[in-house]
Amino acid sequence: MSEPVLSVRGLRTHFITRERTVKAVDGVSYDLHPGKTLAVVGESGSGKSVHALSILRLLPEPPARVVGGEILFQGRDLLKMGAEEMRAIRGNRIAMIFQEPMTSLNPVLTVGEQIAEAVVLHQGVSQEKAWAKSVDLLKKVGIPHPEERVNDYPHQFSGGMRQRAMIAIALSCEPDVLIADEPTTALDVTIQAQILELMKDLQREYHMAIILITHNIGVVAEMADDVVVMYAGRAVEHAPVNDLFKSARHPYTKGLLGSVPSIYERKERLEAILGQPPDLSGGFTGCPFAPRCPSVMERCRTEDPPQFHLPGERMSNCWLNEAESTEKSHRHEAAAGKP
Repeated sequence: MSEPVLSVRGLRTHFITRERTVKAVDGVSYDLHPGKTLAVVGESGSGKSVHALSILRLLPEPPARVVGGEILFQGRDLLKMGAEEMRAIRGNRIAMIFQEPMTSLNPVLTVGEQIAEAVVLHQGVSQEKAWAKSVDLLKKVGIPHPEERVNDYPHQFSGGMRQRAMIAIALSCEPDVLIADEPTTALDVTIQAQILELMKDLQREYHMAIILITHNIGVVAEMADDVVVMYAGRAVEHAPVNDLFKSARHPYTKGLLGSVPSIYERKERLEAILGQPPDLSGGFTGCPFAPRCPSVMERCRTEDPPQFHLPGERMSNCWLNEAESTEKSHRHEAAAGKP
């Protein structure tokens, strides 16, 4: 496999105020490879978007602060870069599609001006060339009559067209990494399917790596190669997408999959994950999922599980996987000739 274009190592992002400290991201690690899609899933408040904004260093400091870890982009740690270096990467080599395009687009600039701005800033071309590229990008993302619509303002676009315009802005500099934060939120299912298909087509064309942040399990099945499941700011399971759907290892992942309707299995009633996520500003003892877990053991309430490495390049933070992880370690030791 090729070298990762982006490696996140033990990322920890806290929001620090006089009253309390919220551990929004607490030790997330993964590798992202060129041309691949990594889905980051979990309930609202699990740290998905905060982790993405930490990569681009878009969080307000204070109160936000990255207190630990590394974010290696093509071998360089983004957390150690100066402001000028980050500006050269942000929107250029790493781009982001934000959750709500109506609030992300500038209402007093035309769509064409907003696409051309990034091209002029990062590629140093003339306004004429940047404008021509804006028209070309709108055509590429499926906006009808792009020569005319490039002069329209965001409020003149429908929801699906605004999302396409956001994708055009993100792709304007042909980035190596695209972070898509809930790219199909508030869109009807037909438009959702079109946006996802568009993203896959553009990924093939540009050979981009994509981080897809979503709570929609159906979107994960459609788009992802690998999945990171987040809970309480942590990555509690990491697996190839087919393996995850076939045999989830963490009880939280099983709960997420069980709450989704299936065309293969008729259910009288969908399962629910009872209880609420923990307060990330208050310390908790043991596993953060223990109060909601249907498979909880006494050990879970007192000991915080580490990351267990499982066969097939999988990972899970659950005591139920300790034996499987130990067996894998013994096999590796035996293969290496260790006693």
